[in-house]
Amino acid sequence: MKILTQAFDTKYDTAPFSKIKNADFLPAFQDAIVLAKAEIDAIVDNPEAPTFENTIEKLDFSGDRLDRISNIFFNLNSAETNDEIQKIAQDVSPLLSEFGNDIRLNAALFAKVKTVYEQKDQLNLNPEQATLLDKKYKNFSRNGANLSEEAKTLLREIDKELSKLSLQFGENVLAETQAFQLHIIQKEDLSGLPEGTIEAARSLAKSQDKEGWIFTLDYPSYIPFVTYADNRELRKKMAHAFGAKGFQNNEFDNQQIVLKIAKLRFDRAQLLGYASHAHFVLEERMAESPEKVKSFSTDLLEKAKPAAQREFAQLSAFAKKLDGIDQLQKWDSAYYSEKLKQELFQLDDEKLKPYFQLEKVLDGAFTVAQKLYGITFEEIFDIDKYNDEVKTYEVKDEDDQLVAVFYADFFPRKGKRNGAWMTSFKSQYIKNGTNERPHISIVCNFTKPTETKPSLLTFNEVTTLFHEFGHALHGMLANTTYPSLSGTSVYWDFVELPSQILENWCYEPEALALFAYHYVTGEMIPIELVHKIKESASFQEGMATMRQLSFGLLDMGWHAQDPSNIKDIKAFETEQFAATQLFPDVKENAMSTSFSHIFQGGYSSGYYSYKWAEVLDADAFEYFQEKGIFNKEVAAKFKDNVLSKGGTEAPMILYKRFRGQEPKPEALLKRAGLV
Repeated sequence: MKILTQAFDTKYDTAPFSKIKNADFLPAFQDAIVLAKAEIDAIVDNPEAPTFENTIEKLDFSGDRLDRISNIFFNLNSAETNDEIQKIAQDVSPLLSEFGNDIRLNAALFAKVKTVYEQKDQLNLNPEQATLLDKKYKNFSRNGANLSEEAKTLLREIDKELSKLSLQFGENVLAETQAFQLHIIQKEDLSGLPEGTIEAARSLAKSQDKEGWIFTLDYPSYIPFVTYADNRELRKKMAHAFGAKGFQNNEFDNQQIVLKIAKLRFDRAQLLGYASHAHFVLEERMAESPEKVKSFSTDLLEKAKPAAQREFAQLSAFAKKLDGIDQLQKWDSAYYSEKLKQELFQLDDEKLKPYFQLEKVLDGAFTVAQKLYGITFEEIFDIDKYNDEVKTYEVKDEDDQLVAVFYADFFPRKGKRNGAWMTSFKSQYIKNGTNERPHISIVCNFTKPTETKPSLLTFNEVTTLFHEFGHALHGMLANTTYPSLSGTSVYWDFVELPSQILENWCYEPEALALFAYHYVTGEMIPIELVHKIKESASFQEGMATMRQLSFGLLDMGWHAQDPSNIKDIKAFETEQFAATQLFPDVKENAMSTSFSHIFQGGYSSGYYSYKWAEVLDADAFEYFQEKGIFNKEVAAKFKDNVLSKGGTEAPMILYKRFRGQEPKPEALLKRAGLV
C-alpha cells in the first residue's frame, strides 16, 4: 500500500506499475485524502493574514499525492480495467466527490480566498497569478460556497450521485461493447473485407477455440466491417448492435441513467443560480453562453446543409446505380461512401494502408515535432509500464534536457475502452525552483500486427494518431508555474486546437515524405496518391459537418433546458435530430445511451467545441501555410503563446498573440469546400 503514498523511487519519478496491486488503491486513496485535508487545514489555521502565497498558491499545490494516485488509477480504469478495478472505482468516486466538496464548501477556506480575491487590484500579480486567483475564487463561488448550509448538503448529495451514475454509464457501455460478437462460419460472408481484418477476426476466433471468424464492436473490427463487408444484412446486424448499446432494456440499459444525469445536472445548476447546466458550463468557455453555441451551430448548419443534401443525393444515386438500393440506410453509409470515394479519387484505404506502418507514422509524428519544436524522442526500456504493449520514450530538448516522459499504448485488448485519447500520469509545474516535467500518454485502438503483417493504419487512423499526439505536445511542452493551469488545463473549446491543427500535416506532401513508405518495398507514397488524399480531404465534408453538429445540438438539447419533461429518450432524440437528419431513423437504436463523451467524459455542454476548434485550427494552419509548414518562427510563436502557456491566460488573448488577430471561419469553410 505504501508504494502509492510515498515518493516513487523510480527513474524520473515515474509510476511503479509492476509493484502496484489493485488492493493498494483504496487504502492509498484514503491516506492521500487524509494528507490533503491536513494541507487544507494548515491553510485555514494559519494565523497570518491571507495572502496570495499562503492561501492561493498553497491551495494549488495541495493534494499533489492524491492527484498522482487518481491519475494512475483512473487511467488504468480506462486502459487496463477489470472487475476489481471497476468495483474500486465505484467505491473511490464518491470519496473523491465528497473530498472535492469538503474543500469547495469549506466556509473558512473560502473566506480566506475571498479576502485575497477582493484585494486583487492592489496585489500586483502577473497574468498567470491573476488567472489562478480568479480560477480559485470561481471554483468556490461556482460550486456552492455562497449557498446556505441546507443547499450545500443537497449539492453534496447531487455530486455524489452524479459521480456514481457516470461511472455506471461507462461500465454499461463497455459491457455492451464486449457482450456482442458476430461469429461468421461461411467464407462467402467475408466478401469485400480487407485481408488484415479477416486475419484479425480469424485470430480472435482461434483464441476462443472457435471455427471461422469473430467480429466485435471494437473500432478496429467494427469500422472495417461496416465499411467493406458486401453482405448488407450482416452490416445491418453490426450497425444495429453498435447503435443499440445501452438501449436494450437489459441489465446494462442506460436510459434511466441518462435521464437521471441530465436532471441532476439541471438541479445542480439551478441550485447555483444558473438557468441550466449549459449556462453553468459555458460561463467558463470561449463560447460563453448556450445562445452563442446555438447561433454558431445554426450558422454552420446553414452553410453545410445544402452541401450535405447534395452529397446525400449523390450517394443515394450511386448506391441505386451500383446495387439497385432504393433507400440508403445508416449501415450503407460507410460502405457506399468508400466505394464512391474510390470511384471519384481512385483512393482505396486498403491501397493506402501499406504506406502507413504504425512505427513509421509514429516516427513521422516525432520528426514533425522535432522540426517544429526542436524536441527528440528516444524509446527507453527502464521505465515501468502497465501493459507489455505500452512503449515508453524520453523526450528531450536541443540542450539534451528532459522535456517529458511519453507513453504510447496502441492496440485494443480486453479491459481497454474503445476510441483514442491523451492523458497524463503527472502534470508539469514549477515548485521550489524545480521545473517538474510531465508524464504524458496517448491511448489508441489500432489493428494489431499479425503473423504476416505489421500494424498498418488507415489514413483516418493516421490523422487520429496525429490528433492525440497534438494533445500530447500540449501536455509535454507545458511550462507554467501552477499545476492546475498546466498543459491541457484550458477551456474545453480551446483544448482541441493543438490536436486538430496537427492533423493538417498529414495532408502535406512535405510531411508525408517523412513517414509514408511502403512497408514491403520501402518506396515512398506516390505523389499522385498524396494529391488524391488532399483532394479527397473535403469529400462528403457537408455530411460530416452535419453529423458533428447533430451531436453538438443533441448535447445542447440535454443540457440547455429543463430536462424534467423528457420521458422517452428516443422521441426526444428524434426531435433534436430533425434539422440534421439525412438517413431514415433506426427505431432499435439510440445515440444518448452510449454517448460517453457527454455522459461519462467531460464534454457535457461542450461537444460543439470540436467544430469551434476547427475554426481555430483552420485559421491557425493557414498562417503556417503562408510562411511554410515547418517555419521555425511561426512554430515558436505557436509553442510560446499556445502550447507552453496552458490555461494561464484567456484563450482568445493567447490566440491573438500567436496569430495577430481573432480567428475567422473563412479558412474552415474554404478547407471544407463549403464555399
